[in-house]
Amino acid sequence: MRLNDVVRRSALLVPVGAGAAIMRAGWQVPAAIGGRPEGGRLARMRRSPHFRDGRFHNLVPASIAPPSSGPSVVREMLFGKELRKPTRAVPLVVPSFDEPPTDGLRVTWLGHATVLVELEGRRLLFDPVWSERVSPSTVLGPRRLHPVPVPLEDLPPVDAVVISHDHYDHLDMTTIRRIAALWPRTRFVVPLGVGAHLERWGVAPSRVDELDWTERATVSGIALTATTARHFSGRLRPGGNGTLWASWVVAGRDHRVFYTGDSGYFDAYREIGEEHGPFDVTFVQIGAYSPYWPDVHMTPEEGVATHRAVRGTLLIPVHWGTFNLAIHSWSEPVERLLHEAARHDDVQVAIPRPGEPVTTATPPDPDDWWREVA
Repeated sequence: MRLNDVVRRSALLVPVGAGAAIMRAGWQVPAAIGGRPEGGRLARMRRSPHFRDGRFHNLVPASIAPPSSGPSVVREMLFGKELRKPTRAVPLVVPSFDEPPTDGLRVTWLGHATVLVELEGRRLLFDPVWSERVSPSTVLGPRRLHPVPVPLEDLPPVDAVVISHDHYDHLDMTTIRRIAALWPRTRFVVPLGVGAHLERWGVAPSRVDELDWTERATVSGIALTATTARHFSGRLRPGGNGTLWASWVVAGRDHRVFYTGDSGYFDAYREIGEEHGPFDVTFVQIGAYSPYWPDVHMTPEEGVATHRAVRGTLLIPVHWGTFNLAIHSWSEPVERLLHEAARHDDVQVAIPRPGEPVTTATPPDPDDWWREVA
């Protein structure tokens, strides 16, 4: 073959390869965006006191970063000096579930906002994300900074999957589909409207409990109450608020757990603590904060205030370390959290490695593992 023919054929392959990449990036996007509430689901949403003008509203108004801040955010994300990734591999622990927790409560942070709670013989999985990226695309969007510590198939069956809201780093289509097929008896407990996404992905409506704030579902004897959060929702248009967002109270016979989901700090946490606390453990969002969106993600200092307001005993931070979603450095959230916690005698903190089970009666002291890789 002559050189001119080689060059010409190579040139023809470039757009083919680029087109294939675009197709890979986009083929699942329409499904991943999810479903649109309609019919009886939409009618129920409209009856919510928090729904008006076609969208849900926070108890305390919250603003997202205004469009005018976009160029500044992009500039800082691209050229900021913060070290937003670990310099070495994040240490993982492969958990074992052969033996039940000795005191009836064991929790395992699996990265970002994904948490497994083993409570009085039942298992609850919060905001499960096993995908490589938190995006509607498989090849574009924020990518994991460490693997999931354990394959989904190696987990024991869970009684319930609990979702805080429909953002991609909390509600992952591929993971939901795998769970629905893997464990046919698992129930899905979600805020109002989120069931439309699950139904589009093949989850039978009979397996889904959709709750408004203050409403409760009972799964295998464990009470799950949707409580308020100060955030927003939207998969196609962030801030569209066409589905609800929530924090969660988990109540067994002898133990209680609080999960913030994503939220800015607000006074309702104290009310949650008065009505539902105290809690053996709280899972508090401490990462992805920014002065550009102070109303919808709390800082680590506000995370400590949240833990104290809801009357928590052990604080385990989540929503940090797995995806680069903000401008702060990778390890800054836990450093600020520990500094603030040290100012209060009533705050106990555990910072487990991803996959490291924690028995809440005897939690490990922070051992600085993140500093070795930051």
